Amino acid sequence: MHDNKYPLVNRDISWLSFNQRVLQEASDPKVPVLERLKFLGIFSNNQDEFFRVRVASLKRMVQLGSNRSKSNDDPKSILNKIQKTVVEQQLKFENAYQDILKELEKRKIFIVDEKHLNLVQGEFVKNYFHNKVRPTLVPIMLDKDRGFPDIKENSNYLLVKMSKGKKLANPRFSLLEIPSEILSRFVVLPDDRKGRYVILLDDVIRYCLKDIYQIFDFNHFEAYTIKLTRDAELDFDNDVNQSHVEKISKSIKNRKKGLPVRLVYDSNIDKDLIDLGIKMLKLGKEDSLIPGGRYHNFRDFIRFPDLGHPELLYEPLPPLPSPDLNGQRSVLDVLRKKDVFLTYPYQDFCHVIDLLREAAIDPKVVSIKINIYRVARNSNIMNALRNAIKNGKQVTVVMEIQARFDEEANIYWANKLQEEGAKVIFGVPGFKVHSKLFLIKRREGRGYRHYAHVGTGNFNESTAKVYSDYSLLTADKNIADEVAKVFDFFDNNLRIGSYKNLVLSPFNLRKKIYQLIRTEIKNAKKGLPAYIDIKLNNFCDEEMVFKIYEASQAGVKVRIIARGVCSVIPGKKGISENVEVISLVDKFLEHARLYVFANGGDELYYISSADWMGRNLDHRVEVTAPIFSKEIQKELRQLYEMQFKGNVKVRNINGPIENQYRKSASSRPFRAQNEMYKFFQKKLNN
Repeated sequence: MHDNKYPLVNRDISWLSFNQRVLQEASDPKVPVLERLKFLGIFSNNQDEFFRVRVASLKRMVQLGSNRSKSNDDPKSILNKIQKTVVEQQLKFENAYQDILKELEKRKIFIVDEKHLNLVQGEFVKNYFHNKVRPTLVPIMLDKDRGFPDIKENSNYLLVKMSKGKKLANPRFSLLEIPSEILSRFVVLPDDRKGRYVILLDDVIRYCLKDIYQIFDFNHFEAYTIKLTRDAELDFDNDVNQSHVEKISKSIKNRKKGLPVRLVYDSNIDKDLIDLGIKMLKLGKEDSLIPGGRYHNFRDFIRFPDLGHPELLYEPLPPLPSPDLNGQRSVLDVLRKKDVFLTYPYQDFCHVIDLLREAAIDPKVVSIKINIYRVARNSNIMNALRNAIKNGKQVTVVMEIQARFDEEANIYWANKLQEEGAKVIFGVPGFKVHSKLFLIKRREGRGYRHYAHVGTGNFNESTAKVYSDYSLLTADKNIADEVAKVFDFFDNNLRIGSYKNLVLSPFNLRKKIYQLIRTEIKNAKKGLPAYIDIKLNNFCDEEMVFKIYEASQAGVKVRIIARGVCSVIPGKKGISENVEVISLVDKFLEHARLYVFANGGDELYYISSADWMGRNLDHRVEVTAPIFSKEIQKELRQLYEMQFKGNVKVRNINGPIENQYRKSASSRPFRAQNEMYKFFQKKLNN
């Protein structure tokens, strides 16, 4: 198969379309207004990472003289499309923000700038500035002869122009970092009869510029926000004397000085000021110069202050206890009788923490092994492991310190656990460990029994409140004993092991999926039930796309739920008439991976840590587990059908990726995430 015959959506263009769906939520007047602000923050954060990783990668390809990416697209052409799309999205972003401000004002909530403070507010801001802000500021005077100072990537800076006299001649220039990592980006001002007021930290500083530069005799100040994004790729040298951790630590420091890939600036900035910045940063035409609004780093708006207006947020859906574990004295006792399946954030991640806490104090538990990719800042998972060590358990932690942007946190926890006495394994050479496993070994009878966790999401109690993921807790030997083999492989990379049930990347997941698709094709030709239902974050592996096209042409019905990137073009005559793709973007982030194959009427269900991307299939350690329990299979089927039935927050994905909302034959709104919560409520109460 060749891509000129079988069309694909470019990965990066598809990703921009996904972020457009996030922007749709921010622009939707039916979404509570403070939630809309959060979606602007998510959009901004997503875009930052996109430039740090994907745009940086394309720029490297251009610099190396490559005229084709893996998907046979011209990198320079893709960069041009990205630039055009990002500028268009930035305009929509600014319009959405202005609409949100108007909606807030209707509810007597005002985000004010330094030019609209009354006397009481002005005095409050001055006091706040001198007590809290001024000690954190490091103003840097700019000199054309000295060049631009090293500035942090993705931090907000004010580029300041100072002058005096009526002609404003002989200006001086300065740079100020907005200290939003130290102080809140938002300052709530004293209330008055008209309403609630909030000012951004940026404008607190603008209001007090004369105080900052008081040693100069300036009487005119202008300050505009800029933000620089750098290449986030980690480069490793071949120094054999350095440990893996040392190399990562060194690379993180180098990342902070990576090549610039984007400069975002206030579109109202004076031309001489932005020209100065571009010249001193040594940026060229090929660099992404994005005119934006007055404020950058909207990711801070995810933490906009609670002003006591619950009606401006989504109604909270607190995680529910599992019916299997609710009120039970021992999780291990339950697992000896049956598998337990958890779906977050509808059900409580605390059950997983409870299981580890129980294992930490159970006198019959000998060891706990876990692989870590990303954990919460104040991690209860890590505390449970430390407690297990203190109780004499052998604790092994496979720490993936190349989890992008979490490297420093993972190095911190690795050192902490080693100090406590844990055995820490730093991943697998040449591969990222992305699986979501832990294993408890317990003395029972004359031998030992294994209890295992296989999941789709990280061991992170913070993200488990927002990310939709699956956890399988099991003592089934068919699964748990094979999880033990995976940990043997982590300990000794030559001992890969053989598996009848678990499927591992990079060793046999691609091969297994090909085999399952071929079975569906054969069954379709025989007139047997033949369909594939998939739920993924991202689907852009070309060969996998071509296999889906091949299945469609054979008459296999394929349904795909893809939150993010999807290179499949459904409904293409002669290629993909039997393929349907939807995307669900709502209050919870869809993160679970599920593969279902008809298998001639005896359905096969798998949950996985792997998306269908080249990196997951060929360059990461991922674990895919079969679901044997008919009860759990039935639940997964019900949940999948709910999402496909959705006619609210669901978009049809097609070739042009127009993100059209899905229309349903039913006139009744069906919002899948809300219906899923009701499903688990009913299950708990039955």
